[in-house]
Amino acid sequence: MKVTPSGQACGAEVTGVDLTQPLSADNIAAIRSAWLEHHVLSFPNQAMNDDDLERFTRCFGDFGHDPFFDPIEGRKNIAAIRRDADEKSPLFAENWHSDWSFQAQPPAGTCLLGITIPPVGGDTLFANQHAALDAMPPEMRAQYEGLTAIHSAGLAYAPDGAYGDKDEGRSMAIRPDESARAVQTHPLIREHPETGRLGLFSCMGYIIGFEGMAQEEALPLLQQLYVWQSREEFIYRHKWQPDMLIMWDNRSVLHCATGGYDGHDRLLHRTTIAAYQV
Repeated sequence: MKVTPSGQACGAEVTGVDLTQPLSADNIAAIRSAWLEHHVLSFPNQAMNDDDLERFTRCFGDFGHDPFFDPIEGRKNIAAIRRDADEKSPLFAENWHSDWSFQAQPPAGTCLLGITIPPVGGDTLFANQHAALDAMPPEMRAQYEGLTAIHSAGLAYAPDGAYGDKDEGRSMAIRPDESARAVQTHPLIREHPETGRLGLFSCMGYIIGFEGMAQEEALPLLQQLYVWQSREEFIYRHKWQPDMLIMWDNRSVLHCATGGYDGHDRLLHRTTIAAYQV
């Protein structure tokens, strides 16, 4: 097995391993180590089916809970990230985020398998939040030290949210719900549960404020942070291929989708890896 760093702020390509077959304990350990080091791993030329995707995911933890997606037919733990060629609805997941950070125990990671990949566009961007914290000027960091962030899915998945009742013509099976308005707190700066490395967790969108702080004070801090977190020097741009699997560490990176493939179908199958249990 060979791990080749991307040369960007994070990310590496893994070759010399066949994910259509059960993995040895040594390979699982090597992949986990590379994942923790590089935060985003891509595995090209993997002609995987949904059984393979589920088996790979379970090598790294239990399945996470996806609250606002319907799974694909015949599966409980796979969601389709889909956009049809003629779709006119706003691009899904085009804002920076960490998957399901509003949960009490957000997923450790996400796996995404490219099935139908357009010939142009559709890159996924990742922003390394350990690097973002490490590079933050001391006077700026002092504004965020010790803050507890308030997370909620309401802006996205409540009935009046971005993917709510007025979101029409979308091919993805998104299911908005009033439960999206619930809130959950997490430290903004926190230790990675496996590596102990400090990083920024999530960003404005799922973060709607800070504990004990008025909104008129919190909003400028969130806006300033969002700009900082997504600076070019922290970003890895992932270019997709058919039969490519990627896995990323939601505790270490933000991610967002990009467009540029109007007139082309795009389909990927997604699983989440549940929070790390010691």
